[in-house]
Amino acid sequence: MKALPDEVKLSREEGQALIERLQANALTSEDRGLLVKLIQLYFWFTFALRETKISLSRLKRALFGEGRRPPPPAGGAAAGSAAADDATPATGSPAPTEDPTDAPPPAPSERRRGHGRRGADGYPGAERVICRHETLAAGQSCPACGRGTLYPLPAGVEIRIDGHALLSAVRHELERLRCSACGEVFTAPAPAGAGKYSARAKAVIALGRYYLGLPFYRIEQYQALVGVPVADATQWELAEQVADSAWPVFESLWDLAAQGEVIFQDDTHVRILALMAENRRADATGETLERRGMFTTGLVVRVEKRVICLYQSGRAHAGDNLAALLARRESGLEKPIVMSDALAANQRDDDDTLIRCHCLAHGRRQFANLDEVFPAEAQHVIAVLNRVFEHEAVTRDRAMPATERLTYHQTRSGPLLEGLRDWLERQFQDRRVEPNSSLGKAFTYLLARWETLTQFLRVEGAPLDSNAVERALKLIIRQRKNSLFYASTHGARVASILTSLIATCVQAGVNALEYLVALQVHRSAVFRQPAAWLPWSYQANLAPA
Repeated sequence: MKALPDEVKLSREEGQALIERLQANALTSEDRGLLVKLIQLYFWFTFALRETKISLSRLKRALFGEGRRPPPPAGGAAAGSAAADDATPATGSPAPTEDPTDAPPPAPSERRRGHGRRGADGYPGAERVICRHETLAAGQSCPACGRGTLYPLPAGVEIRIDGHALLSAVRHELERLRCSACGEVFTAPAPAGAGKYSARAKAVIALGRYYLGLPFYRIEQYQALVGVPVADATQWELAEQVADSAWPVFESLWDLAAQGEVIFQDDTHVRILALMAENRRADATGETLERRGMFTTGLVVRVEKRVICLYQSGRAHAGDNLAALLARRESGLEKPIVMSDALAANQRDDDDTLIRCHCLAHGRRQFANLDEVFPAEAQHVIAVLNRVFEHEAVTRDRAMPATERLTYHQTRSGPLLEGLRDWLERQFQDRRVEPNSSLGKAFTYLLARWETLTQFLRVEGAPLDSNAVERALKLIIRQRKNSLFYASTHGARVASILTSLIATCVQAGVNALEYLVALQVHRSAVFRQPAAWLPWSYQANLAPA
């Protein structure tokens, strides 16, 4: 792309004066130099649009520089707005200096160490090798002084990191002997373990595909590179075998999640070739399909102190999958808290059976996108909402119980949001904002959903945002970016099972590799009692070594 011409800074008044001098044929030497730069900038601009792919934001940065956001006006009110002072919190609300976030930094002894080195305990998956002293043992005389007796100390630890392929192979050469008289052949027994592919190899393939997001063909190429080739079709069969051992636990997780107190839900799009072919056949034959879309729903559920991540791919959107989850809920339980964004696909017809919350971060994002067009108004709303999120960070850092957290938000965040709501409504009443403008639509987004956006001021344990499920969906998005699609609904089902178990292991701090191996090794026990083989309880059922 051609180099960007010299920067041109020209205010509206300066530009109007230049036009008048140009019309009066009274150009100065500075005017001529400026016109040359403007003509060069015009040619660069047309070239950029015609010959290159350039986003609007990148073009803005190229023409006007990075720019700076205007600082929030004093007191948090919009600059130049007469009604802004009315958004100040009511008398009696805590002053900014009282906020715990303004507390002095901790003493050096209290600060978290940041040397960047992991201790030996940071490698729980490391193989343990006991190294004995070559010549000495406990109870012997000291070879240095000859007077004392050696006694044991805690072992010193040294970590060494080795490298392997995702899948490694061992070649067992079994000795064979033949009798010279009768011809009988005697073959040495193979080491313990049946089958060409071990349970650990299958689990590694499942993690590579459904956690790292590596497509099977890429793993095939890598394995061929390191001399242990495994075909992509074989990898799929092995991953399918892992899912076959794990699906009872997956169903048990759905039953357990249905009893949860807080449910986060969201969708992302997915490509399933079988369903895409079904859409094309319907277009060719004129058949009407009830639904043509394809979705992967993420459900992140808090059940007491546990977090369960569930995924489901297919035609059903988040609202349908939420309904399927709550159909398993036992009667007599309190209404669950359900957090999502405000998309219609996330809603249900019988939302009165739950406590619906909408994501306040999505509401803030409406104004973040308008920051350059309406800087004063957008910055005012963002500043207020940022204070609310700072209060939430305090409750999280202090690990406040639900009741204390509710009181804290009612005291700190309540006055801020009440003032913001009054300010938003007055902008419409005073006709300072056009309702159909982008700013007016952002105002309407907040006001129309005010009750569901502020449930945390009335309901114990209600979250502020849907970030938990947004992060959980990154696993699915990673797979989609790398592998593009699933071939069939069965393949999507296998992905849902394995990704759900892996993500739940991550939330529980459980070694997902060891867990998937255990489900395969103890497959019969898993099928008999799947609820006993959840990620946080399976180790109690393992046979002693």
